[in-house]
Amino acid sequence: PQTRPAADLSGMSHTMTSPPAALELIGIDKRFGAVHANDHIDLRVMPATVHGIIGENGAGKSTLMSIIYGFYQADSGRIQVEGRDVDIRDSSDAIALGIGMVHQHFMLVENLSVLDNIILGAEDSLWLGGSKRRARAKMLALQERFGLDVDLDARVDTLPVGLQQRVEIAKALYREARILILDEPTGVLTPQEADQLFDVLNTLRDQGVTVLLITHKLREIMSITDHVSVMRQGAMVAHRATAQTNPTELAELMVGRPVLLEVDKAPATPGAARMQVEGLGYQDERGVARLSDISLTLRSGEILGIAGVSGNGQSELLQVLAGTLGFQQGQIHLALESGTQTFGPGDYPDPNTLRRERIAHVPEDRLGDGLIKNFSAASSCVLGYHYEPQFGPAQWFSPTKIDAHAAELMQTHDVRPQDPSIRSANMSGGNQQKLILAREMSRSPHILLIGQPTRGVDIGAIEMIYKALIEARDAGAAILLVSVELDEILALSDRIAVMCAGRIVGTVDAQGADPKHIGLMMANASGDNTDKNTGATA
Repeated sequence: PQTRPAADLSGMSHTMTSPPAALELIGIDKRFGAVHANDHIDLRVMPATVHGIIGENGAGKSTLMSIIYGFYQADSGRIQVEGRDVDIRDSSDAIALGIGMVHQHFMLVENLSVLDNIILGAEDSLWLGGSKRRARAKMLALQERFGLDVDLDARVDTLPVGLQQRVEIAKALYREARILILDEPTGVLTPQEADQLFDVLNTLRDQGVTVLLITHKLREIMSITDHVSVMRQGAMVAHRATAQTNPTELAELMVGRPVLLEVDKAPATPGAARMQVEGLGYQDERGVARLSDISLTLRSGEILGIAGVSGNGQSELLQVLAGTLGFQQGQIHLALESGTQTFGPGDYPDPNTLRRERIAHVPEDRLGDGLIKNFSAASSCVLGYHYEPQFGPAQWFSPTKIDAHAAELMQTHDVRPQDPSIRSANMSGGNQQKLILAREMSRSPHILLIGQPTRGVDIGAIEMIYKALIEARDAGAAILLVSVELDEILALSDRIAVMCAGRIVGTVDAQGADPKHIGLMMANASGDNTDKNTGATA
């Protein structure tokens, strides 16, 4: 069994004269079979504060929040709200106690109005006309108090993501939440929308609402929270006043070892063009244009980052270039082993052919597209490359050779546990990602297409993945990086192309790039959509 991390609770001291905590957890313990998800958790959240919870994947954060909101019940331990013991059996109990939750994936009915969504499930009479009239009056008062301006009559599907999130917060406040839990709230927001959210959180705190913020972004923890608690391996290992800590300390507490937070890279030395895309267009099966007039160039020794709010065509672009979606307009020029070839709609190579030409692909959906869950790690290590002679003669695979290859990759890329026989499904998300990256990088690709490289990956694995990408760039690979994490795009890229509504609306050099300007471009609201030197061609 794993040793429980020693807790450092120096930031949680309080005296007998302290006001009662808004929320206090005492000895919360939860198991799922052999998995000890929450190991005797103590947590004290003071009223009218923003309290951050951070930890690696699998640290137990989501389980703990689900216990607070009534999705799970603890095996043992106590929960206190405003100084008194409470029994939270389901989410209705939590709501009745003044606890609200804004989920990472919004719980809104998109074809209903904002007001309809706010009162859904909380109607105060069978006559909806009167219920909606009273709800409108209450919401107008809440908007004035908390600065939550949003058109109550707008259909939710017409609102940008930042305003949809505001509707979720308004729903919780309408139900008189005094404690508000936000789960990874900035994952789908532009930098401007994130700043607006922080303004709202500051107002909520000033108005007496207690906010519990779950995030993996240390910059957000440092900028918005009053206190931060760190979880590791199901245990609470530290509490800190935010003003008395720093990102380096928090990262080390999360992982249990020193972590390099900055990407260490020399300036790029771009070489020859490996891929050129001209006027690319793609329509989905319903005829909806997902990509329009995309033009870009991938050069050896360079990382081209694609920035944009999720759903603006980045996923489709990656799949088209990887050969898993067929495009209908444009041309793609590839520098192949046999020389440069031009491909149009209908004749672009399939993924197997691209792999043979040393064009590698790390897909966004690692479970759906990157590996087979029931296969062993060894099989996942050769998936797509199993035809290669090193693994045995045609159609006769050598398990011994495949296992040896997997063991070598798992060691060099720190994939844990280093057991080629383990089922892929039994590995953590970060180790699954490292396994896929090891497989694709082991062929020294000329072109690497990679989507969301650190999605759902803990900070220790992020450090290793960033290092591997920079090493591949410096070895001459041309890398296309798609990520919804703007900090990641800024840290890794040499050039940045910004996508909005299926188009590249501008490009910038990554060195000295302004995140706020890129955020405006992501919303197509910059007023200066193209870089003066490159236009809208990446």
